[in-house]
Amino acid sequence: MAFDYGLRQIGVAHGQTLTANAEGIGILQASDGVPNWDDVKAMLNEWKPNLILVGLPLNMDGSESELSRLARKFARRLQGRFNVDALMVDERLTSQDAKSSLRDPSSNKKSNKIDLTKIDHLAAALILQSWLDQPNMGQQP
Repeated sequence: MAFDYGLRQIGVAHGQTLTANAEGIGILQASDGVPNWDDVKAMLNEWKPNLILVGLPLNMDGSESELSRLARKFARRLQGRFNVDALMVDERLTSQDAKSSLRDPSSNKKSNKIDLTKIDHLAAALILQSWLDQPNMGQQP
């Protein structure tokens, strides 16, 4: 299971190593980066993941930001509260890739409307898919 951490929304995806496929499953609302932990627990109880991945929002030069620190804190809280292993996965460009996947390819308009409510769980799926493709890329929170 993967999370695309954000201050207002946290995208969630699930996948499996057998098929090496990932799929976005939902978005958790958050207040200043804190989700409703009961909602998180419900998702974890439903999907029963062996591993949790949390996207690590690095700057383009690879340096960490305040959001990186908060994402690591979120991952550690997931581990502590739910006793599940967690890894951080570099998420640079996943939101941009998610936006690109929502654009209508038949439209040549630069103002092509994108449903931003779908971005976070798609970004979580991209984070998970990148790990499924390269499982050695995760790092400890």
